[in-house]
Amino acid sequence: MQYQLAQLNIAKFRVPQDDPVNADFVNNLNRVNAIAESQPGYVWRFKGEGNDALDVQAFEDPDIAINMSVWIDLQSLVNFVYRNNDHKEIMRRRKEWFEKVEFYMVLWWIEEDRRPSIEEAKIRLELLRQNGPTYSAFTFKKPYAAPTGKTINPFKDECA
Repeated sequence: MQYQLAQLNIAKFRVPQDDPVNADFVNNLNRVNAIAESQPGYVWRFKGEGNDALDVQAFEDPDIAINMSVWIDLQSLVNFVYRNNDHKEIMRRRKEWFEKVEFYMVLWWIEEDRRPSIEEAKIRLELLRQNGPTYSAFTFKKPYAAPTGKTINPFKDECA
């Protein structure tokens, strides 16, 4: 059986999502999502009624936005998140739009061709919060190999 990497990240808007302060973030979502979809290793991303998930209220707090996607492997996601200049540029500005959230991202392995649910992703985030990184819920800094792969840390040079 082959496995792919699922990821969830959340962000809490400082002010309501439709406030003009957030316009640059919201207006760049389609562009950044299109870039993600064009990256080697991209498989799938969760969408709400439109081309993003901003209309989906996954948490009690209506100011929490979610992003969930699937990638063929850890390196593909790392390349997009940390090495794609367009993504890095928009994320450098995140303090303009979002509050600091302690546990904002979680990674886990899923069977190829399976798509995670929001409920599963929330459980994985809670597992990470309660237990720290484990095989069931981990982070970029403490990755776990897919069941058929060997452990590779794509940050060996950047997190040493």
